[in-house]
Amino acid sequence: MISNQILQSTIDGLKGITRIDLCIIDTEGKVLATTFQDTDNYVTAALAFVESPADSQVFLGCQFFKVFDEHQLEYILLANGDSEDVYMVGKIASFQIQNLLVAYKERFDKDNFVKNLLLDNLLLVDIYNRAKKLHIDTEARRVVFIIETNREKDGNELEKVRGLLGSKSRDFITAVDEKNIIVVKEVTENEGYEELNKTAEVILGLFHHADAEIHIAYGTIVNEIKEVSRSYKEARMALDVGKIFFEERCVIAYSTLGIGRLIYQLPIPLCKMFIKEIFDGKSPDEFDEETLTTINKFFENSLNVSETSRQLYIHRNTLVYRLDKLQKSTGLDLRVFEDAITFKIALMVVKYMKYMESLDY
Repeated sequence: MISNQILQSTIDGLKGITRIDLCIIDTEGKVLATTFQDTDNYVTAALAFVESPADSQVFLGCQFFKVFDEHQLEYILLANGDSEDVYMVGKIASFQIQNLLVAYKERFDKDNFVKNLLLDNLLLVDIYNRAKKLHIDTEARRVVFIIETNREKDGNELEKVRGLLGSKSRDFITAVDEKNIIVVKEVTENEGYEELNKTAEVILGLFHHADAEIHIAYGTIVNEIKEVSRSYKEARMALDVGKIFFEERCVIAYSTLGIGRLIYQLPIPLCKMFIKEIFDGKSPDEFDEETLTTINKFFENSLNVSETSRQLYIHRNTLVYRLDKLQKSTGLDLRVFEDAITFKIALMVVKYMKYMESLDY
């Protein structure tokens, strides 16, 4: 359960303090971590010690110790030397590694609990019972972040995020698939969505050297542990909706999705029917580049003809001509608010349909 890297770092730190060489061997005779050479000479003795009823012994000038995980023998620890000082250091090292096993097991149990919580795999009574056993506050304010990365290419992203936020033991960092890292973050009473956006930007900064786009989405703040799965679902929706309607954003909040959230929940047949009724079978994204640029700029400037013509570097009459031409072909006058809303929604619906079609290939 504990990585060899953690074991190596632990005994390196102990050697730095005590100047005693240490070695950790598993119950099958594999050397997992060591601070000295020629450890292969002790493997046979370690395997024999596994079968011994003793918890410690001196052999070949080394102190041998057994490290247990809930009465199950997990490691053999060697402390190089046979003096009383070496024995004491060996006992301290064994105690330290045993505590690491307990800590990592608890972290694994919490990680498992959080995954099942996010995926709605727990009954309500189980949520509160297991949270109590794992000493997890059930009434803290929390929010869920989803970080979409290229983890299948590089497995270090999870540890990067843990390194950034993991010092706060009340936050949970886990993963439910190969691409997404999930952060269940505890939020203080005076923290709001502005602070959450800053947190997302800090996380994004961890990946500024990555060779793929990173997207971060987060849900709404919830007040009870049973509602964490809702924040997770909101973050998942924000991730998808953000890719469709807000391609330029790397960070997207569920609370900012607007009408895109409603469109995302529409069935495709209904979308096709809507486009057919409004445009008589013609898709609004079939317009030429000039017309599309004009439409988008007109929407950006809140249907203001003067400001739009200024930003497009065209005469006001030219813009009016383009809008009149568009009205003749579609029956919609973008200068009329109701028609503009219909056209804007239609463009978003087409975007949504194309995105969903791309997922099928």
